This record gives sequence, C-alpha cells and structure tokens, in this order.
Amino acid sequence: MRQPTLFEQQTGQEEVETEQLVLYALGEFQARGKELAARDLPLDRLRGALKRACEAFGIEELTDERAVAALESIGANIRRVQPFVAKHPFRVIVPTELAQRALSVYQEAKHRG
Repeated sequence: MRQPTLFEQQTGQEEVETEQLVLYALGEFQARGKELAARDLPLDRLRGALKRACEAFGIEELTDERAVAALESIGANIRRVQPFVAKHPFRVIVPTELAQRALSVYQEAKHRG
C-alpha cells in the first residue's frame, strides 16, 4: 500500500503538519504575485493564503495563535501589536531564504498535483 505524500488530500486522522501547511500558504501567496520576502506584513495580509491552504488540504482553518506559532517555528519573525491596531494583531517578517523555500514547497506541490 502506497503512503500518501505530504500534499495529497489527507483523510481520517492523518493531518498535514502545520509548518508544511504554512510553507505552502506562503508559497501560494508569492505565486499570486505578492511580495513576501523581508517585508513587515500584517497577519491579515496572509490570512487568505492560510485559508486557501487549509481548504486545499481539507483541514480546519488555523487560529491566529496556531498560525503565528507555525510561522515562528519555520523561521519567520513575529511582532505582536496592540489589538486596537488590527483585527489579527500580529506583524510578520519572512526572511528571504524562508520565502524562497516556501515558494519551492508550493511549486513542488503543484507539480505533483
């Protein structure tokens, strides 16, 4: 029996690792022509890409806290802002190397799928 790859549709109790999901989302954000590397972006700007990635893998949308934790774990810099500044009170800076890695992950997934 063949084991499904990371980016194939998951079923049952199998889950896509949150970090891989976030890498996919960051890559998808860039594939849409958006500049990501070394920019100070509000988390609001990335929510659409995160939502589309969750939909692509059939999993529940990530909370801000889970998304931020995953972004930090893959190397993004996160800064919390006051809640009255933004609905999703985080700012995200993705280093250039991480942005390149995310785009590669996304392109590889699209190539397979």
